[in-house]
Amino acid sequence: MRIISFGDVHEDTSNLIKIKSELENADLIIISGDLSNYHGKAAAKKVLESVKKYNKHLLAQYGNLDQPDVNEYLTGEGINLHGNGYIFGDVGIFGCGASSQTPFNTPSEISEADIERFLTNGYNKVKNAKWKIMVCHTPPKDTAIDVIRSGLHVGSSVVRDFIVQYKPDVCISGHIHESRGREMLGNTIILNAGMFRDGWYIEIIIEKNNLTAVLKSVA
Repeated sequence: MRIISFGDVHEDTSNLIKIKSELENADLIIISGDLSNYHGKAAAKKVLESVKKYNKHLLAQYGNLDQPDVNEYLTGEGINLHGNGYIFGDVGIFGCGASSQTPFNTPSEISEADIERFLTNGYNKVKNAKWKIMVCHTPPKDTAIDVIRSGLHVGSSVVRDFIVQYKPDVCISGHIHESRGREMLGNTIILNAGMFRDGWYIEIIIEKNNLTAVLKSVA
């Protein structure tokens, strides 16, 4: 199975054409959050339609800069990862959108308790899958992918604890644009591709007994 993932689109899909071949040849596209830029369903729909020109096999979830109706829209489309899980053969994919609390009062923020609840709901739907991919817009705290420009770590302790306890094979995050990166948390590969307009995305390849997950650039 070949998965292409990106997030923090913020309505800028101009880089899609630069990865046309990768999108067309993927088995699944995952959008990890922030389809819009403080907007709602109409803006999110435009993003999805742009992606569907290359590949109609999609999963997505809303981010903190999406209005709450984006969450409802994705549910109606049958592709919402937030608090949900999907199994494709040996691969289980589950997620949590929105974000933990920020100082900026963005449209879709939830509590740490809610993050744990949504992740647990999704995980329970895929827990028997051989390979598990967790998609959480909020990154795990105290990692390479949750650092803001001041050097502070602003990720979620709940997300970190969830990874440590349940050990998904991969965790895809976003939210902190300046903290693009990849590292290991225990045996879990954690990745943040940053803003899609900056030209980075994630490729996951899963074979019978092997999984690779890397950051790639459109350049």
